Formats: sequence, C-alpha cells, structure tokens
Amino acid sequence: MKRTLFTAEHEEFRGVIRAFLQREVVPVFPEWLEAKLVPREFFRSLAKLGVLGMNIPVEYGGSGAAGYLYSVVLHEETSRALVQLGPLRCHLDVVMPYFLAYCNDEQRRRWLPKCATGDMLTAIAMTEPNTGSDLAGIKTAAVREGDHYILTGAKTFITGGLHADAVIVVARTSKTDDRRAGLSLLVVEDGMPGFTKGANLNKLGLPVQDTAELAFDQVQVPAANLLGEEGQAFRYLTHNLAGERLGVAVNAISSAQAALDVTVDYVRNRRVFGKPLSDFQNTKFELAALATDVAAGQAMFDAAAVAHDQKTLDPVDAAKVKLFCTEVQGRTVDRCLQLFGGYGYMMEYPIARLYADARVTRIYGGTSEVMKTIISKSLGL
Repeated sequence: MKRTLFTAEHEEFRGVIRAFLQREVVPVFPEWLEAKLVPREFFRSLAKLGVLGMNIPVEYGGSGAAGYLYSVVLHEETSRALVQLGPLRCHLDVVMPYFLAYCNDEQRRRWLPKCATGDMLTAIAMTEPNTGSDLAGIKTAAVREGDHYILTGAKTFITGGLHADAVIVVARTSKTDDRRAGLSLLVVEDGMPGFTKGANLNKLGLPVQDTAELAFDQVQVPAANLLGEEGQAFRYLTHNLAGERLGVAVNAISSAQAALDVTVDYVRNRRVFGKPLSDFQNTKFELAALATDVAAGQAMFDAAAVAHDQKTLDPVDAAKVKLFCTEVQGRTVDRCLQLFGGYGYMMEYPIARLYADARVTRIYGGTSEVMKTIISKSLGL
C-alpha cells in the first residue's frame, strides 16, 4: 500500500542513512556480532552525521526538532540492511525524550551537548530482578541527605547498560500508601562510587545490543541530578511509554518486512525437485498471506507514527500497534524460516538471526499480555 507519511526531506535522509550503513556498518557487522558489542567510536560517527542530535535544540549542539519520522526512517533502513545498531533506539527514542522534556536549564547545558556529539550515551533503568511491567513495585530506593540522594538497589535487563555514561534510574524516594506515588528519576553517571555494571548478558537474540545488570550500593547522587520533580516518576513513565512501545513496533514491522524480502529472494533461487521453490503453490500462498499481514501492520504503524509525531498518540492505540506488529513479526519470521528449510536454522543465513531477534519484542516494553490488559480496560472490561 502506498505510504504517505514521508516528505522529500525524509527520503533524502533515507538515502544518506542507507549509504552510511552500507559503507560503515555492513562490512564490519560480522565483527560486531563476534564481539557482541557495537564499538563506541561508531556512535561518534553517527553524531558527525547529525543523527544523535536530531531532536536536540540547536543551542546545545543539535539540529533542532527534527521529529519522530526521521527515527522511523533510521530504524527502517537498519532493518533493511540486516544489521543492528546496538542500544541506539533506546538512547534516541526512549531516553532522550525524558531529557528533552524534564531537564532543567542547568542539566540541559551539562548533558545535551555531550549527547549530540556521542560523548554521552544513555540508558534507563526500570526493570528489577523481581519487578518488570509492575513499575509500582520498584524496590530500588533513594534517601535524601543534604545535597545528595543515597541510592541503593539493583536493576536488570538494562539495554545499553554497558555503554551508558548516564542512566536514568527509577527509584523510590518516599513511602506512601499509594504504590504509584513516591517514585523519582535520578540520573546516575558512570564512575560514581558504588555504581557498578555487570557483564554483558548472554541473550537469545540481539547480540550486539549490550544488556546489563546494574548495582547501586550507597551511591551518592547529587540532588542536581534529579530529573523533573521528586515523586512524579510514575506520571513521567506513563507519558513516555507510548513512544517506547511505538519504537518496539517500528523495529518489529520493519524486521518482518526484511524477513519477507530475504525469503522472496531465497525461494526464487532455491531449486527443489528440479524447479524453483517459488513455483510451488504452498510457497506462493504462504508468502502472499505474510505480505498481507505485514502490509496491515505497516498501515497501522504509519497512522500511529504520524499521531506520535503530532503528539496525539493515545496509549491504548500504542498498545494496539505494539501488540499487532510484534505478533505479525513473530508469525512472519517463523513461516519465512520454514521456507528456508534446514538452511534457515543456520546462523549464517539472516533469517535465523531475524527469528532469534524477534522473540523479545513480545516481551520488552510491556508484554503482549500487558498490552491486552491495557486494550481490554479501554473496552470497559
């Protein structure tokens, strides 16, 4: 279906990103996979291209409010190139909106220029060993003592945790009867005594996306690193989750399209019983059904992306888009891998990696079950 959300400027940016990925990433991506990490200098290369400063105000070294659709182009081209850019999506689309919305003037001067140059990468630490989607159950605590908070606790499954120079930590700063109250956002900077990072967690998929456990042992966090108002974190998190879920959805639907593309190419060239695999009716019908699914997911995502760019995306709609696009992704990569036969199970073929990478999208950013709970509440159930 014809897409209408992009302008000529978006398409020009697409060409720049496509050429950059082919030149700077595709040739070295096998090395990244082997190391299970994106080299730090890569992010500085992206910064020189202007990507890291896309939505940072000009006075802080960025290019101004470019808008969300440029991020969509970036993620689509990354999937098209069959590569990953580590924690970039989390830094750009999950963490930076918090900085841009809640930093005070002093914090903006201190942090945003370094974000624009790639000298400061960020992460957000919500999940704990016993707390996932239930944000109100967070146990990590911070006690105010003079000009500092004393932070104690642990976080896990933190995307970009190893590379991060600054981590937004969700911590309980006061105890109230309301479990949602009393949570605050503290920016913990790398090198603060008592702040330690665990090893790069060995995951099923997304190998170059560093994921770590973080520990906070009596870390003295300056009160000047409080992001926004004390006790308002739950409201801030709820406001930003729609954008985070849309970020998962764009990855899901663009990865599904990439899986479909590589499979169509494969079945045209793979010969079975003396003829191309694409000649068999089962192959045609499977791919036709998948193409329809992906087109439906793309149309749904595009509508949500425009709404998010206009700051009108409803949290319920975001949940619907994440649920549908990630489920489409799961079905697509599974059926595509089946068409590859035994070769699909070999990691040298991109479909195997696409299959492994896809599984987490129905978990992080809120599980499919949580999305269904949000949607069902909107129905009055």
